[in-house]
Amino acid sequence: MYAILAGPDPDGLGEQLREQGVELGRIEGIATRPKLEEAGAHRADLFVLTDVEQATAIPIAKDLNDEVRAVVYDRQSLPEFVSAQTDLAVDPELLGAETVAEELAAE
Repeated sequence: MYAILAGPDPDGLGEQLREQGVELGRIEGIATRPKLEEAGAHRADLFVLTDVEQATAIPIAKDLNDEVRAVVYDRQSLPEFVSAQTDLAVDPELLGAETVAEELAAE
């Protein structure tokens, strides 16, 4: 399984995904189309966004790979314009990174 993580990762979700055997690509800064392409969005199984202020990256990731599962892991609410394209939104206050990583890797 290959995942791309975009945004800061204060809860350690990226490390937890790696511990579950997930190959992980990272996007530093703003997740633009060129950065998503460079990170391998065309082959990604998961696109994990940890900053809802970058929510426009979700439709870009889906445009590059309509099979990618878009996951938001942030304390802020997801903007309505991307909610239909988001497969899962989780608040870190409700589920820890270890549990989320286990579930994502199992699917």
